[in-house]
Amino acid sequence: MRITSKGQVTIPIEIREKIGLLPNTEVEFLIQGNTVRLKRVTGSSSRRSHVLINRMRRKTTVDMTTDEILALTRG
Repeated sequence: MRITSKGQVTIPIEIREKIGLLPNTEVEFLIQGNTVRLKRVTGSSSRRSHVLINRMRRKTTVDMTTDEILALTRG
């Protein structure tokens, strides 16, 4: 692999699939001597979703009930 001018490298699909690296998966880099390890951050998606949900709470600008909104979206 070659590092781009932006510091990016492509992780081969076989490796991504083997350890479950999906788009937007959070990873961390661990340095051990002169070796760098890439590790998937476990539980990060659950923390991220809680942060997003908390940001959206009480942000509505529509004076409709949930049932009314669902009825509109379901046609």
